[in-house]
Amino acid sequence: MSDTNYKRTTVTAALPYANGPVHIGHLAGCYLPADIFTRYLRLNKKEVLFICGSDEHGVPITIKAKKEGITPQQVVDKYHKMMGDSFNEFGISFDIYSRTSSKTHHETASDFFKVLYDKGVFTEEVTKQYFDESAHQFLADRYIMGTCPVCSNENAYGDQCERCGSTLNATDLINPHSTLSGATPVLRDTKNWFLPLDKLSPKILNYIESHKDWKSNVYGQCKSWLVSGDGLQPRAMTRDLDWGVPVPVKGAEGKVLYVWFDAPIGYISATKEYAKQINQEESWKDWWQKDDTRLIHFIGKDNIVFHCIIFPAMLMEHGDFVLPDNVPANEFLNLEGEKISTSRNWAVWLHEYLHDFKDMQDVLRYTLCSNMPETKDNDFTWKDFQAKNNNELVAILGNFINRTLVLTHKYYAGKVPAINALQDIDKHCLNEMIEAPKRISESIEKFRFREALAEFINLARTGNKYLADTEPWKLYGKDNERVSTIMHVSLQLTACLAVLSEPFLPFSSTKIYNMLNLQKTDWTQLNNHLLDVDHLLGEASLLYSKIEDEMIQQQIEKLHQSKQNNKAQDDAEAPVNVAPQKAETSFDDFTKMDIRTGTIIEAERVPKTDKLLKLKINTGIDERTIVSGIAQYYAPEDIIGQKICMLVNLAPRKIKGIESQGMILMAENSKGELCFMTPTKDFNNGSLVK
Repeated sequence: MSDTNYKRTTVTAALPYANGPVHIGHLAGCYLPADIFTRYLRLNKKEVLFICGSDEHGVPITIKAKKEGITPQQVVDKYHKMMGDSFNEFGISFDIYSRTSSKTHHETASDFFKVLYDKGVFTEEVTKQYFDESAHQFLADRYIMGTCPVCSNENAYGDQCERCGSTLNATDLINPHSTLSGATPVLRDTKNWFLPLDKLSPKILNYIESHKDWKSNVYGQCKSWLVSGDGLQPRAMTRDLDWGVPVPVKGAEGKVLYVWFDAPIGYISATKEYAKQINQEESWKDWWQKDDTRLIHFIGKDNIVFHCIIFPAMLMEHGDFVLPDNVPANEFLNLEGEKISTSRNWAVWLHEYLHDFKDMQDVLRYTLCSNMPETKDNDFTWKDFQAKNNNELVAILGNFINRTLVLTHKYYAGKVPAINALQDIDKHCLNEMIEAPKRISESIEKFRFREALAEFINLARTGNKYLADTEPWKLYGKDNERVSTIMHVSLQLTACLAVLSEPFLPFSSTKIYNMLNLQKTDWTQLNNHLLDVDHLLGEASLLYSKIEDEMIQQQIEKLHQSKQNNKAQDDAEAPVNVAPQKAETSFDDFTKMDIRTGTIIEAERVPKTDKLLKLKINTGIDERTIVSGIAQYYAPEDIIGQKICMLVNLAPRKIKGIESQGMILMAENSKGELCFMTPTKDFNNGSLVK
């Protein structure tokens, strides 16, 4: 939908799971870009509603409850408040922050399901699902662990192996066990209701094809789901759980709606709650059912399939709702060069940041926006955070505004001086006040927030350069008319920055307005004359303060210490998983194996591989080459002279074009780590292992 064809915009930000606090990856992924976009629309007098809330159903909630020894409701109550308070303090300007455990949401999700059910959209299918006879319940995928059939990771979940990244079905696991009781689950028949995505594929494909203007990462991922492999497959919209929205049909006792069915409906139910709050209960329909409404979802890349394929399919089959006009999903934000991990406590938590950096919300907003992972994964480091504050916010934006206000108070008792004859340098500065907002607008409307922020800070650079080039402090007392013009232009630019900073740096914007003693205005009023001559300014103050090395070092140490503490706890609590015994073999078969001691005399990496090393081994019989997949655990230079045990009579085979003549014996623990089987005494090479 083009900008000229809509009257209002419904903006949603992904509902965060209420099983933990918010971290900077969440902020950079969807909440900050959504907030910038919404604030920009409001400044342009556009009709916009910004919707979010806590996603309080699904297995992660019940897992958290079990881990903490409390009820799921206690979990969601705790984290709903924590997240809502943090968002509010950080300046994320939701019109409503709701929750999916509310009565309104349960009713809305149930009604939505019943419409599709009554239309015959769903298919009923009986499938085999694991059942824990000790716990007396069917097991969701995350309640099942076992050995990954792809990489042999013994701690793979029923939906995914976190070591190799493979997507799995619970029935794919080798030696599965229930995380509830530890028992081996059994397969039982269960009936669920499926959304037939395979039959809906042509309709979904047409929808995706009509949005080729979407970000390439979004459009590309959608196309790959639709056209690669076997294409879309039916997906169950109900689950055998006791926490969630009950399935509202007969024969579905003990089942709830699939969390990814009910969660996006949370946007609709939140809008209904907002409509009730403003005493216009039917107005929710304007935001979801009128053709002149534009719907935009801000999400992270891990939610693309749900917001671009499954939710639109649900909306299409329902028939009463507008479809998403754009889904500007971001990639992931890393932390200090590593993937953010809540389980390893490798994260910067928003509530802790707000405690440690009082009144410095905008510094984090600026850093996250400037590093926003819009087209590829990006990285947050504490040193960069410090540099962004000290070298850009303090030295550029803060410096220009402070010098302008201080000089005006000094020369003109805090009143806006008159503007006189303009020189080219003045005209250039005034022209930038007209052109920069246009460039910023264009970037924001294309969801290029990093680019928009760069244009904003460049305008502040223009102001700094203007003062440095004109040097009013040298002219005062010699050419006061010229100084008056310089300060007038600088103040108009300061007022322009007050307006333009609002989407990115709302707290700073308010401070600048206060220093100018100016009522807040909007984007449509941007021109060269936001301040009248003789307007009395407010008191000047520093907009930002330098962040010292000590404060940053404390954060770095805190981050690494928390990871170490978490690892130590995990190591202490981790069960010792031992691979099951293999099938019996005969002594005669064993005696066929010629296992001997040897020494590694040469080692080098195999080009264009990550795991392989080419080794030359002195076997006592000869010197031979072996290719071994141990590069992840051993550097070539560290294993020269290493004593090993090896199978010397294994038939040779070529690996990456290299003939490998044998196999080194390694031990592998439950984490998949490898170590050499080394003789405890200095035996001669070629000694037999019996």
